Amino acid sequence: MPGVPPTRFVYLGPESTFTEQALLTIPAAERGTRTPSRSVPEALDAVRQGEADAALVPMENSVGGQVGVTLDELGVGDPLVITREVVIPVEFVLAARPGTTMDRVTSVAAHPQASAQCRAWLRAHLPDATVIDVLSNGAAAQDALAGTVDAAICAPIAVDRFRLALLADKIADHPDAVTRFVLLSRPAPPPAPTGDDITSLAVFIAHDRVGALLAVLTELAVRGVNLIRIESRPTGEALGRYAFFLDCTGHVADARVGEALQGLRRICAAVRFLGSYPRAVPPGAVDRPVPPPGGLADADYADSAAWLARLRTDGA
Repeated sequence: MPGVPPTRFVYLGPESTFTEQALLTIPAAERGTRTPSRSVPEALDAVRQGEADAALVPMENSVGGQVGVTLDELGVGDPLVITREVVIPVEFVLAARPGTTMDRVTSVAAHPQASAQCRAWLRAHLPDATVIDVLSNGAAAQDALAGTVDAAICAPIAVDRFRLALLADKIADHPDAVTRFVLLSRPAPPPAPTGDDITSLAVFIAHDRVGALLAVLTELAVRGVNLIRIESRPTGEALGRYAFFLDCTGHVADARVGEALQGLRRICAAVRFLGSYPRAVPPGAVDRPVPPPGGLADADYADSAAWLARLRTDGA
């Protein structure tokens, strides 16, 4: 029901991964029930089918880029909307069973993305260790606990969860790396504007129209709506057919964003609203919202609308 905070959360599992770590930053999720899912589609289907109120899934990583499966799932099926985003640092650690020392580590369990992001550290500190691919950071920690491997590359949350010994922290090659997660729910009125919001869209352009993508970008630019991310994903219909996923500044309640959405609706084959929600400030970043250009604030839109109304009724 609109206005009722979620209490049943599902997230991309398994437990003790960065996704669970991100979910625990949401107070309602810390108090509610949290259920891991085996995949992003499974998590989102749980929300669509009413088995959960909200799902937290990864959207993009500052090193690895977009999470394609999340975008693909948002472009098809029953609509879902983003109500919140969470940005957390990706701080990989090396952990092992208590009593294990670094000089005895000959095998390391890691998710392939984790080992790729720690490649230089591994080469410098464990050049002779064998890296064993596993399905998740949580699975790596479990393998280290069971003793099937000497150590694991995992998320910090797994160290306390499995009572492992911390051998090294912040071992990622990109110390400033972050991952962005989004909380998705069934369509409902969006959160109130905060003055520093993001609106997300999936746009399907007319492929037989010259300059179709330029026309989409123009609808935003002429209204001072700042485009902060654009990604393309194949629609699966035919080679060369793409959907474009846009993140732009502003809220659907803002006059300039509303007019831009109306313009997109007129010129696009289809537009899917993916939500308006508060922008999360990445760790260490300075929160400085960019004001709209002159003449494009909501007050300017209200003034021009009133002026046009007077022309239509009074002629002056």
